[in-house]
Amino acid sequence: MALSASGWDCLRAGDTCSSDDTCSPRLRTLRQCVAGDGSVKLGPGARNQCENAMTALLSTPLHGCQCKRGMKKEKNCLSIYWSLHQSDDSPYCPRLANQFLHQTCHQSEVTTVNRCLDAAKACNIDETCQKIRTEYVSACIQPSARSGPCNRPRCNKALRKFFDRVPPDYTHELLFCPCTDTACAERRRQTIVPSCSYEDKDKPNCLAQLRICKADYVCRSRWAQFQYDCQPSDLSASGCKQENYGACLLAYTGLIGSTITPNYLDNSTSNVGPWCSCAASGNHREQCNDFLTFFHDNICLSDFPGAMSAKFVHGFEKCRFLNFFDEYLKHKKFAFTSNGPYFNGL
Repeated sequence: MALSASGWDCLRAGDTCSSDDTCSPRLRTLRQCVAGDGSVKLGPGARNQCENAMTALLSTPLHGCQCKRGMKKEKNCLSIYWSLHQSDDSPYCPRLANQFLHQTCHQSEVTTVNRCLDAAKACNIDETCQKIRTEYVSACIQPSARSGPCNRPRCNKALRKFFDRVPPDYTHELLFCPCTDTACAERRRQTIVPSCSYEDKDKPNCLAQLRICKADYVCRSRWAQFQYDCQPSDLSASGCKQENYGACLLAYTGLIGSTITPNYLDNSTSNVGPWCSCAASGNHREQCNDFLTFFHDNICLSDFPGAMSAKFVHGFEKCRFLNFFDEYLKHKKFAFTSNGPYFNGL
């Protein structure tokens, strides 16, 4: 599975390194350097040992390796990646933009009275979607003798499985379906069973939740991906730096099931955010507000339903061309008219 420009995923690169007599001890040293107080075990000169190990590993397949969201042994892959990187760059290989352009175009062509209800019906018809959705709903509503009304860790694990394994065609329609009334919006808000996965008696401090997130390889990676794909920019025509709305949606769903799980704040708007507050932030209040602003006032997340009608695709004509190209590849039956491409027999 070649994921990065260097042609390696971190698991494969790690296996190659571990079987090499020169690379293996350097990787072990580096892991000690980043494992809390692990560098203490290295004794005097630990900093030099760590720097030398890092420099040496830059010339191995480990340099530039990446991981794939939802891959088998994802956490192991990410542990290797974060041993080599101290920045907040995303460890995931980029997804193809066209995949999301196609999805957004197809979604924008369907207009129904209740898209959220239609999305639920579509999921129930698909075997994979129906099975994994049933699993997470069951996990999130089942009472636990130890945890009370529900087992949140079990619920979150099941939610992550759903959003990682079910195609975005289904998950995005369920979570981002446009609503015109509060009943529909409430159905949409309830998608992730927020009583178990999201809400709590009190709202914890956002920065405390973010620290917990960054201590976990998977959550840290999902947060890095979200920051990259949903980064606002005044220099972009769309207001979003990457101009790939599909990738932003995918990055958003990647946070669900983590300590900073986002959801709709109510059933009257499309505002989203994690279940936390900036109370008791002390001198870090501004930093905390910046974290919440990335959700509350992020133009990339300002209008989910609007984006489902091709907000980040450059107009209807691009959708029309993509759909034309799809049909051409499938049927190779077309003709050109003064009004554009026409499909014979379609």
